[in-house]
Amino acid sequence: MLKIYNTLTNQKEVFKPINPNNVGVYVCGMTVYDYCHMGHARVLVMFDVITRHMRRNFPEVKYVRNITDIDDKIINRAIENQEDIYSLTNRFIDAMHEDESALNILQPDVEPRATESIDQMLKMIESLIAKGIAYQAENGDIYYSVRDFKNYGELSGKNLDKLEAGARVDVESNKRDPLDFVLWKMTKPNEPEWSSPWGEGRPGWHIECSAMSTHHLGNHFDIHGGGMDLAFPHHENEIAQSEGANDCSFVNTWMHVGFVNINDEKMSKSLKNFFTIRDVMKQYSGETLRYFLISSHYRSPLNFSDDNLKSADSALKRLYTATRDLPTSEVAMDEIAKHSEYEKRFNAALDDDFNTPIALSILFEIAKHINTERNKNQAQAGALSKLLRKLGNYLGILQHSTEDYFKQGVSISDAEIEQKINKRNEARATKDFSISDQIRDELLALGVVLEDNENGTTWRRK
Repeated sequence: MLKIYNTLTNQKEVFKPINPNNVGVYVCGMTVYDYCHMGHARVLVMFDVITRHMRRNFPEVKYVRNITDIDDKIINRAIENQEDIYSLTNRFIDAMHEDESALNILQPDVEPRATESIDQMLKMIESLIAKGIAYQAENGDIYYSVRDFKNYGELSGKNLDKLEAGARVDVESNKRDPLDFVLWKMTKPNEPEWSSPWGEGRPGWHIECSAMSTHHLGNHFDIHGGGMDLAFPHHENEIAQSEGANDCSFVNTWMHVGFVNINDEKMSKSLKNFFTIRDVMKQYSGETLRYFLISSHYRSPLNFSDDNLKSADSALKRLYTATRDLPTSEVAMDEIAKHSEYEKRFNAALDDDFNTPIALSILFEIAKHINTERNKNQAQAGALSKLLRKLGNYLGILQHSTEDYFKQGVSISDAEIEQKINKRNEARATKDFSISDQIRDELLALGVVLEDNENGTTWRRK
């Protein structure tokens, strides 16, 4: 029985989909004016784990994750770079997809772009104006009238009368109320523009997700997610727009991923203490980074540090090491059934609000069991190894063969390594141990660790 913490009710609830045969999930995606940072990585990876698990529990899950390819940040960066917005956004969309591939993130079922969804936004804005919830200001911009939506603040727990104007919203003289937010902006010189009933302009940020989510999932759907920082005002504004326009409940379950802290301080571009995915992968593999990101519960703060990344790398190596040199016969599947309690507990952990730390701890229980059986019952150890990989794959880890994992990151080719090993073997045979040791040290400097055993010499990455 799947339980999910719902930000809207501030409690863990049994998940009851609107249609058990077709679950709808929408996640706020990237604003593509720069490379993905660790905060983005956490949201991307955690919702990948979430949707993977849900797809094992429901016949169909439609996962929609948008791309914001028009907003103030994009326009400002394009002007700064002296390039058009499409050149800028396409470059960073490609980079985002490369980062996702490195982190073994499956593509969403639908990935709509804001610039391709203008018609849906215009339709929603027209509906809000017709209902008297939105208005055109003297400068031509269209604003949402927050005080005309009675449930505003329900998600975030904000009280309109206590909200400080300007705390998280722009204060403009054109607004009827300082808390009102923009739906459509009139065009300015050198900015991209689209035609609308109110004149040439472009959409506000909040209307984009409302229009894209309802277009692809319907006016009322199951799950909406994103980073914790989006709960207010972005998701609050989405509720106001969508329910105001469509006269029905918008989303049943709201999910928010916790912040990434840098050495116990909130990561922020303004503080210049953020790291991109690419920065991190100069030192660590995408799989290590993925392991690190799922090692804490998705709602908890995650402390990014070199020590914690090293710990993640070491932990992942221990899991891969447990699977080395074991038989992989199909007979093992019968043996796996004897250990179904591991899988039941693993699934129960993910059913409990996607508790990845508990799920990972069960993988280590299996790894320990493998090491106990390794010298007593190879078939049993092999079966457990297969189970370990099966469950790891559900989390998007342990995707490589053991051999490939330990060889990745080496700066010379397999053929060159084997050639050096052959030369070393020749030196050992003639008892020229100085040459033998020299070759070992050369390979070690290149990140290659040699292991001598009764069957010869094998190698792995450091």
